[in-house]
Amino acid sequence: MRKRHVPSTLMFLAALVLLAIAAAGIGGVTLYLQNRGQTQARAEAITGGKVANGPALMAGYGCGSCHIIPGITGANGKVGPDLSGISKRTTIAGSLPNDPKTMILWLQHPQALRPGSGMPEMGVTDAAARDIAAYLYARS
Repeated sequence: MRKRHVPSTLMFLAALVLLAIAAAGIGGVTLYLQNRGQTQARAEAITGGKVANGPALMAGYGCGSCHIIPGITGANGKVGPDLSGISKRTTIAGSLPNDPKTMILWLQHPQALRPGSGMPEMGVTDAAARDIAAYLYARS
C-alpha cells in the first residue's frame, strides 16, 4: 500500500483545531465548576445550611419515597411534586412564597403552614431543614 504524504501545513492546522477544541472543553468544565461552586455557596449563605449534608438527611427522612429529587439515589416517588428545579419556582406547596425562610419552615412544620396538606410532619430539625433547603436551592 502506498503511503500518502500529508502536507505539514495541514498537520499544523489539524493540531490547531484539536488544541482549540481542547481549550474550549477545559474552559467549559472550568466555568461549570465555578458556577456550581458559586451556586452552592449562595445556597448555604441564604439558608445557613450545608449542601453536602442534604442527600443523607433526605434519604434518612425518606423524602424520596414521595418526591423525585435530582441527585438522590432512589428518590423517585410520585406522591409529592417533583423537586427538580424547585430553586427556580416562585411558590412552594401551591402558593407559599419560595424563599429560604418559608422553605425551612415548610420542611419542619408543613401542617402548621398548610393544614391538611399531603406533606406530613416528619420531625425535621431546624439544622436538618436548613441543610435540606441548601441542597434543594443548590440544585438548579
